[in-house]
Amino acid sequence: MVEITIRGAGIFGLSVAWACVRRGAAVQVIDPFGPASGSSGGIVGALAPHVPEKWSAKKAFQLDSLLMAEGFWHEVEAIGGAKSGYARKGRLQPILNDRGIELAHRRAETAQEFWQDNAVWQVLQAKDADWAPASPTGWLIYDSLSALIHPRQACTALVMALQAKGVTIQAEAPDQGQVLWATGVAGLTDMSARYDRVVGAGEKGQAALLAHDARGLPQLFADGVHIIPHSDGTVAVGSTTERYFDNADQTDTQLDDVIAKARSAVPALASAQVIDRWAGLRPRSHSRAPMLGAWPDRPGHFIANGGFKIGFGMAPKISEVMADLLLDGSDAVPDGFRVTDNL
Repeated sequence: MVEITIRGAGIFGLSVAWACVRRGAAVQVIDPFGPASGSSGGIVGALAPHVPEKWSAKKAFQLDSLLMAEGFWHEVEAIGGAKSGYARKGRLQPILNDRGIELAHRRAETAQEFWQDNAVWQVLQAKDADWAPASPTGWLIYDSLSALIHPRQACTALVMALQAKGVTIQAEAPDQGQVLWATGVAGLTDMSARYDRVVGAGEKGQAALLAHDARGLPQLFADGVHIIPHSDGTVAVGSTTERYFDNADQTDTQLDDVIAKARSAVPALASAQVIDRWAGLRPRSHSRAPMLGAWPDRPGHFIANGGFKIGFGMAPKISEVMADLLLDGSDAVPDGFRVTDNL
Protein backbone atom coordinates (compact mmCIF):
# COMPACT_ATOMS: atom_id res chain seq x y z
CA MET A 1 0.00 0.00 0.00
CA VAL A 2 1.34 3.42 -0.97
CA GLU A 3 2.01 5.71 1.99
CA ILE A 4 1.37 9.43 1.72
CA THR A 5 1.98 12.21 4.24
CA ILE A 6 0.03 15.43 3.77
CA ARG A 7 1.39 18.43 5.64
CA GLY A 8 -1.31 21.06 5.89
CA ALA A 9 -5.03 20.62 6.61
CA GLY A 10 -6.45 23.43 4.52
CA ILE A 11 -8.57 22.86 1.42
CA PHE A 12 -5.68 21.64 -0.75
CA GLY A 13 -4.26 19.26 1.86
CA LEU A 14 -7.63 17.82 2.85
CA SER A 15 -8.91 17.38 -0.71
CA VAL A 16 -5.70 15.69 -1.92
CA ALA A 17 -5.81 13.44 1.15
CA TRP A 18 -9.38 12.50 0.24
CA ALA A 19 -8.48 11.72 -3.38
CA CYS A 20 -5.58 9.50 -2.25
CA VAL A 21 -7.66 7.68 0.38
CA ARG A 22 -10.36 6.96 -2.19
CA ARG A 23 -7.70 5.19 -4.26
CA GLY A 24 -6.60 3.00 -1.37
CA ALA A 25 -3.50 4.84 -0.16
CA ALA A 26 -2.45 4.94 3.49
CA VAL A 27 -2.65 8.63 4.29
CA GLN A 28 -1.75 10.73 7.30
CA VAL A 29 -2.58 14.45 7.53
CA ILE A 30 -0.45 16.64 9.78
CA ASP A 31 -1.20 20.20 10.83
CA PRO A 32 -0.06 21.63 14.20
CA PHE A 33 -2.85 24.21 14.11
CA GLY A 34 -5.69 21.88 13.13
CA PRO A 35 -7.99 21.79 10.11
CA ALA A 36 -8.85 25.00 8.24
CA SER A 37 -6.79 27.14 10.59
CA GLY A 38 -5.76 29.50 7.78
CA SER A 39 -7.72 31.06 4.95
CA SER A 40 -9.61 27.79 4.38
CA GLY A 41 -11.52 28.68 7.55
CA GLY A 42 -13.05 31.69 5.82
CA ILE A 43 -16.72 32.40 5.19
CA VAL A 44 -17.28 33.56 1.60
CA GLY A 45 -16.96 30.58 -0.76
CA ALA A 46 -17.69 31.99 -4.21
CA LEU A 47 -16.95 29.27 -6.78
CA ALA A 48 -17.11 31.60 -9.78
CA PRO A 49 -15.55 31.11 -13.22
CA HIS A 50 -13.28 33.38 -15.15
CA VAL A 51 -15.04 35.13 -18.04
CA PRO A 52 -15.48 32.84 -21.08
CA GLU A 53 -13.03 34.53 -23.44
CA LYS A 54 -9.30 34.50 -24.24
CA TRP A 55 -9.35 30.80 -23.42
CA SER A 56 -6.32 29.32 -21.65
CA ALA A 57 -5.15 26.18 -19.86
CA LYS A 58 -5.96 27.85 -16.53
CA LYS A 59 -9.55 28.57 -17.57
CA ALA A 60 -10.00 25.07 -18.98
CA PHE A 61 -8.66 23.56 -15.74
CA GLN A 62 -11.03 25.72 -13.71
CA LEU A 63 -13.99 24.73 -15.89
CA ASP A 64 -13.21 21.04 -15.37
CA SER A 65 -12.97 21.57 -11.63
CA LEU A 66 -16.21 23.52 -11.33
CA LEU A 67 -18.01 20.78 -13.28
CA MET A 68 -16.50 18.11 -11.01
CA ALA A 69 -17.49 19.94 -7.83
CA GLU A 70 -21.04 18.66 -7.41
CA GLY A 71 -20.03 15.01 -7.53
CA PHE A 72 -16.97 15.65 -5.38
CA TRP A 73 -18.84 17.37 -2.55
CA HIS A 74 -21.87 15.11 -2.64
CA GLU A 75 -19.61 12.07 -2.17
CA VAL A 76 -17.76 13.76 0.69
CA GLU A 77 -21.08 14.55 2.38
CA ALA A 78 -22.41 11.04 1.86
CA ILE A 79 -19.33 9.36 3.35
CA GLY A 80 -18.75 11.73 6.26
CA GLY A 81 -22.30 12.79 7.04
CA ALA A 82 -21.51 16.53 7.28
CA LYS A 83 -22.77 19.23 4.91
CA SER A 84 -20.32 21.29 2.87
CA GLY A 85 -22.73 24.07 1.93
CA TYR A 86 -22.15 23.36 -1.77
CA ALA A 87 -24.85 24.49 -4.20
CA ARG A 88 -24.73 25.40 -7.87
CA LYS A 89 -27.29 28.20 -8.16
CA GLY A 90 -25.52 30.50 -10.61
CA ARG A 91 -24.61 34.16 -10.29
CA LEU A 92 -26.12 37.55 -11.16
CA GLN A 93 -24.05 40.63 -11.99
CA PRO A 94 -25.22 44.12 -12.97
CA ILE A 95 -24.27 45.58 -16.36
CA LEU A 96 -23.09 49.13 -15.85
CA ASN A 97 -23.15 50.73 -19.30
CA ASP A 98 -23.80 50.22 -23.03
CA ARG A 99 -20.29 48.91 -23.62
CA GLY A 100 -20.88 46.37 -20.88
CA ILE A 101 -24.08 45.19 -22.58
CA GLU A 102 -22.22 44.68 -25.86
CA LEU A 103 -19.41 42.82 -24.11
CA ALA A 104 -21.86 40.61 -22.19
CA HIS A 105 -23.57 39.56 -25.42
CA ARG A 106 -20.19 38.65 -26.97
CA ARG A 107 -19.35 36.58 -23.92
CA ALA A 108 -22.67 34.77 -24.21
CA GLU A 109 -21.46 33.58 -27.62
CA THR A 110 -17.98 32.57 -26.44
CA ALA A 111 -19.53 30.73 -23.48
CA GLN A 112 -21.36 28.53 -25.95
CA GLU A 113 -18.02 27.75 -27.59
CA PHE A 114 -15.95 27.12 -24.45
CA TRP A 115 -18.53 25.93 -21.91
CA GLN A 116 -20.57 24.11 -24.55
CA ASP A 117 -23.70 22.53 -23.06
CA ASN A 118 -22.32 22.54 -19.52
CA ALA A 119 -23.43 26.05 -18.58
CA VAL A 120 -24.80 29.30 -19.99
CA TRP A 121 -23.90 32.98 -19.85
CA GLN A 122 -27.01 35.08 -20.44
CA VAL A 123 -28.01 38.73 -20.63
CA LEU A 124 -31.28 39.22 -18.74
CA GLN A 125 -33.50 42.20 -18.16
CA ALA A 126 -33.55 43.20 -14.51
CA LYS A 127 -36.91 42.86 -12.78
CA ASP A 128 -38.16 44.15 -9.49
CA ALA A 129 -36.92 41.60 -7.00
CA ASP A 130 -35.55 41.61 -3.49
CA TRP A 131 -32.61 39.39 -4.45
CA ALA A 132 -30.86 41.05 -7.37
CA PRO A 133 -28.11 43.66 -7.64
CA ALA A 134 -29.12 47.17 -8.64
CA SER A 135 -28.32 47.72 -12.33
CA PRO A 136 -28.05 51.21 -13.86
CA THR A 137 -28.75 49.83 -17.35
CA GLY A 138 -31.63 47.60 -16.31
CA TRP A 139 -29.70 44.53 -17.50
CA LEU A 140 -27.98 41.69 -15.67
CA ILE A 141 -25.56 38.91 -16.49
CA TYR A 142 -26.56 35.45 -15.32
CA ASP A 143 -24.22 32.48 -15.53
CA SER A 144 -25.23 28.98 -14.48
CA LEU A 145 -21.67 27.74 -13.91
CA SER A 146 -21.09 29.62 -10.65
CA ALA A 147 -21.59 27.73 -7.42
CA LEU A 148 -21.07 28.45 -3.75
CA ILE A 149 -19.75 26.64 -0.73
CA HIS A 150 -19.28 27.38 2.96
CA PRO A 151 -15.49 27.06 3.43
CA ARG A 152 -15.55 26.17 7.13
CA GLN A 153 -18.30 23.63 6.67
CA ALA A 154 -16.62 22.17 3.59
CA CYS A 155 -13.37 21.56 5.49
CA THR A 156 -15.32 19.96 8.34
CA ALA A 157 -17.10 17.74 5.80
CA LEU A 158 -13.72 16.60 4.43
CA VAL A 159 -12.41 15.94 7.93
CA MET A 160 -15.47 13.83 8.71
CA ALA A 161 -15.17 11.89 5.44
CA LEU A 162 -11.49 11.21 6.12
CA GLN A 163 -12.31 10.06 9.65
CA ALA A 164 -14.87 7.66 8.20
CA LYS A 165 -11.96 6.18 6.23
CA GLY A 166 -9.75 5.96 9.33
CA VAL A 167 -7.73 9.16 8.79
CA THR A 168 -7.45 11.74 11.58
CA ILE A 169 -5.67 15.11 11.60
CA GLN A 170 -2.51 14.93 13.74
CA ALA A 171 -0.60 17.83 15.25
CA GLU A 172 2.74 16.18 14.47
CA ALA A 173 4.12 12.85 13.27
CA PRO A 174 7.11 11.56 11.33
CA ASP A 175 6.81 11.54 7.54
CA GLN A 176 5.76 8.28 5.93
CA GLY A 177 6.16 7.72 2.22
CA GLN A 178 5.89 10.62 -0.18
CA VAL A 179 5.21 14.03 1.33
CA LEU A 180 2.87 16.72 0.04
CA TRP A 181 3.39 20.21 1.41
CA ALA A 182 0.08 22.11 1.36
CA THR A 183 1.06 24.60 4.02
CA GLY A 184 -0.35 27.83 2.61
CA VAL A 185 1.18 31.16 3.56
CA ALA A 186 3.73 29.59 5.91
CA GLY A 187 4.91 27.34 3.09
CA LEU A 188 5.30 30.25 0.67
CA THR A 189 7.27 32.17 3.30
CA ASP A 190 9.57 29.21 3.92
CA MET A 191 10.15 28.68 0.20
CA SER A 192 10.89 32.36 -0.35
CA ALA A 193 13.59 32.17 2.33
CA ARG A 194 14.96 28.89 0.94
CA TYR A 195 15.34 30.23 -2.61
CA ASP A 196 16.12 33.86 -1.69
CA ARG A 197 13.32 35.21 -3.88
CA VAL A 198 9.63 35.94 -3.53
CA VAL A 199 7.95 32.64 -4.32
CA GLY A 200 4.66 33.92 -2.94
CA ALA A 201 3.12 35.65 0.03
CA GLY A 202 -0.04 36.08 2.03
CA GLU A 203 -2.58 38.68 0.98
CA LYS A 204 -5.14 39.73 3.53
CA GLY A 205 -8.85 39.39 2.97
CA GLN A 206 -11.74 40.57 5.13
CA ALA A 207 -15.33 39.35 4.98
CA ALA A 208 -18.53 39.40 7.01
CA LEU A 209 -21.58 37.24 7.67
CA LEU A 210 -25.00 38.89 7.71
CA ALA A 211 -28.19 37.52 9.23
CA HIS A 212 -30.37 37.32 6.12
CA ASP A 213 -32.02 34.19 4.77
CA ALA A 214 -31.66 33.96 0.98
CA ARG A 215 -30.87 30.25 0.81
CA GLY A 216 -31.43 28.64 -2.57
CA LEU A 217 -30.94 31.89 -4.49
CA PRO A 218 -28.06 32.81 -6.85
CA GLN A 219 -24.93 34.46 -5.59
CA LEU A 220 -24.45 38.09 -6.58
CA PHE A 221 -21.39 40.07 -7.64
CA ALA A 222 -21.64 43.86 -7.61
CA ASP A 223 -19.19 46.73 -7.12
CA GLY A 224 -16.37 44.26 -6.59
CA VAL A 225 -18.18 42.45 -3.75
CA HIS A 226 -19.23 38.79 -3.64
CA ILE A 227 -22.62 38.31 -1.95
CA ILE A 228 -23.12 34.65 -1.06
CA PRO A 229 -26.43 33.24 0.27
CA HIS A 230 -25.37 30.27 2.38
CA SER A 231 -27.61 27.29 3.07
CA ASP A 232 -27.60 28.01 6.81
CA GLY A 233 -29.61 31.21 6.36
CA THR A 234 -26.68 33.63 6.43
CA VAL A 235 -25.23 35.82 3.68
CA ALA A 236 -21.46 36.26 3.33
CA VAL A 237 -20.01 39.41 1.80
CA GLY A 238 -16.41 39.98 0.83
CA SER A 239 -13.63 40.26 0.32
CA THR A 240 -10.89 42.86 0.47
CA THR A 241 -7.54 42.23 -1.19
CA GLU A 242 -4.74 43.78 0.85
CA ARG A 243 -1.09 43.33 0.03
CA TYR A 244 -0.04 45.72 2.78
CA PHE A 245 -1.54 45.56 6.27
CA ASP A 246 -0.69 45.88 9.95
CA ASN A 247 -2.73 43.08 11.53
CA ALA A 248 -3.42 39.96 9.49
CA ASP A 249 -6.29 38.66 11.60
CA GLN A 250 -8.09 41.87 12.54
CA THR A 251 -10.92 43.58 10.67
CA ASP A 252 -11.15 47.32 10.19
CA THR A 253 -12.94 50.05 8.25
CA GLN A 254 -12.11 48.39 4.93
CA LEU A 255 -14.58 45.66 5.86
CA ASP A 256 -17.12 48.33 6.82
CA ASP A 257 -16.79 49.62 3.24
CA VAL A 258 -17.43 46.13 1.84
CA ILE A 259 -20.57 45.75 3.95
CA ALA A 260 -21.77 49.20 2.85
CA LYS A 261 -21.24 48.31 -0.82
CA ALA A 262 -23.21 45.07 -0.40
CA ARG A 263 -26.10 46.89 1.26
CA SER A 264 -26.11 49.56 -1.43
CA ALA A 265 -26.16 46.94 -4.20
CA VAL A 266 -28.86 44.81 -2.53
CA PRO A 267 -31.38 46.85 -0.49
CA ALA A 268 -32.70 43.63 1.09
CA LEU A 269 -29.47 43.60 3.13
CA ALA A 270 -29.87 47.16 4.39
CA SER A 271 -30.93 46.19 7.91
CA ALA A 272 -29.32 42.74 8.10
CA GLN A 273 -27.34 42.30 11.30
CA VAL A 274 -23.60 41.61 11.04
CA ILE A 275 -23.08 38.39 12.99
CA ASP A 276 -19.43 37.62 12.17
CA ARG A 277 -16.39 39.49 10.92
CA TRP A 278 -13.42 37.54 9.51
CA ALA A 279 -9.90 38.41 8.42
CA GLY A 280 -7.08 36.17 7.29
CA LEU A 281 -4.21 35.67 4.87
CA ARG A 282 -4.70 33.88 1.56
CA PRO A 283 -1.68 32.20 -0.09
CA ARG A 284 -0.88 33.94 -3.37
CA SER A 285 1.94 32.52 -5.49
CA HIS A 286 4.24 34.80 -7.46
CA SER A 287 2.54 33.68 -10.69
CA ARG A 288 -0.97 34.13 -9.17
CA ALA A 289 -1.83 30.58 -10.31
CA PRO A 290 -1.94 27.50 -8.06
CA MET A 291 1.54 26.05 -7.58
CA LEU A 292 1.52 22.29 -8.08
CA GLY A 293 3.96 19.43 -8.59
CA ALA A 294 7.22 17.91 -7.46
CA TRP A 295 9.55 19.94 -5.26
CA PRO A 296 12.53 20.31 -7.65
CA ASP A 297 15.42 19.74 -5.22
CA ARG A 298 13.67 17.53 -2.64
CA PRO A 299 13.05 14.03 -4.04
CA GLY A 300 9.86 12.48 -2.73
CA HIS A 301 8.40 15.85 -1.75
CA PHE A 302 5.61 17.68 -3.56
CA ILE A 303 3.80 21.02 -3.30
CA ALA A 304 0.18 22.15 -3.61
CA ASN A 305 -0.09 25.82 -2.70
CA GLY A 306 -1.18 29.23 -3.94
CA GLY A 307 -4.95 28.73 -3.94
CA PHE A 308 -5.42 32.46 -3.22
CA LYS A 309 -9.06 33.31 -4.09
CA ILE A 310 -9.85 30.21 -6.18
CA GLY A 311 -8.64 27.36 -3.97
CA PHE A 312 -12.06 25.85 -3.24
CA GLY A 313 -13.13 26.10 -6.87
CA MET A 314 -9.93 24.42 -8.06
CA ALA A 315 -9.76 21.78 -5.32
CA PRO A 316 -11.72 18.93 -6.98
CA LYS A 317 -9.48 18.93 -10.07
CA ILE A 318 -6.27 19.66 -8.17
CA SER A 319 -6.96 16.75 -5.82
CA GLU A 320 -7.14 14.31 -8.74
CA VAL A 321 -4.10 15.72 -10.53
CA MET A 322 -2.00 15.56 -7.38
CA ALA A 323 -3.24 12.07 -6.54
CA ASP A 324 -2.22 10.98 -10.06
CA LEU A 325 1.25 12.39 -9.43
CA LEU A 326 1.69 11.03 -5.91
CA LEU A 327 0.30 7.56 -6.50
CA ASP A 328 1.05 6.82 -10.16
CA GLY A 329 3.79 9.27 -11.14
CA SER A 330 1.48 10.62 -13.83
CA ASP A 331 2.14 14.34 -14.30
CA ALA A 332 -0.86 16.22 -15.70
CA VAL A 333 -0.05 19.59 -14.09
CA PRO A 334 -0.74 22.22 -16.75
CA ASP A 335 1.86 24.76 -17.84
CA GLY A 336 1.62 27.85 -15.70
CA PHE A 337 0.73 25.84 -12.58
CA ARG A 338 4.11 24.20 -12.05
CA VAL A 339 6.25 24.82 -9.00
CA THR A 340 9.11 25.86 -11.27
CA ASP A 341 7.00 28.72 -12.67
CA ASN A 342 7.55 30.45 -9.33
CA LEU A 343 11.21 29.63 -8.67
